[in-house]
Amino acid sequence: MSDELTYGEVYAPIYEEYTTLQGKVAEVDETVAFLERYCSGGSALELGIGDGRVALPLSERGVNVEGIDNSCSMLKLLAKRTDLVKARQGDIAHFVSEQRYNMVYCVYYTFTLLVTREEQIACLRSAAEALDDKGVVVIELDVPSLSPLVAGQQTATARLVDQENTILRVAVHDSINQNLVSTLLWFSGTSVRRLPQRVRYVYPQELDTMAECVGLELAERWGDWARGAFTDRSERHISVYRLRGAAQP
Repeated sequence: MSDELTYGEVYAPIYEEYTTLQGKVAEVDETVAFLERYCSGGSALELGIGDGRVALPLSERGVNVEGIDNSCSMLKLLAKRTDLVKARQGDIAHFVSEQRYNMVYCVYYTFTLLVTREEQIACLRSAAEALDDKGVVVIELDVPSLSPLVAGQQTATARLVDQENTILRVAVHDSINQNLVSTLLWFSGTSVRRLPQRVRYVYPQELDTMAECVGLELAERWGDWARGAFTDRSERHISVYRLRGAAQP
């Protein structure tokens, strides 16, 4: 399938430290408050559950959270944190669930680890089939800003610079497949860590079209977890989809 398995095995040893530096731990309360609105007292399925950064606090609010992740290492991290959240190893692009959920969600750009359009559509289809009649699919993605790049062009950007850490991303652009093949170079003290990654970026309108292909329609789109407006200056979006024709709550 994708590089999701490789991602999990490579990032698991440093995942908590890395997500803390990227500000993801700090925004967990806002993330969970946003998600709880769609499944309060009900059930949710997280795609790419990782170490339970979001799933655990959501479950502590009374939501029955389950998860899928392709990485054994990530699932071991989750198991060390809690036994409240049930998770299984599996492919988030092609999964079957007998249970129907109030919400299926995929955060922190995990969706882009599916590196083909076909896999991404398959993921949306599997998510739609796992919803109950009034359920929603919630996806967090960044907004690509790649217009200056041409095929094969290499870029180097600073992802983080503080007194102790410098994280650089060096990437090669594959415009035909909308892929970025990149390596994060994390300098901390005297150590250097190399973290490879491959993603398929997706434009918001393209995501809407793929969702429509599997019977979903856009219900809401926000610029952040605090429900800030999504504008042409937004660097990410949180998109909420419902089954086409589903009654609004």
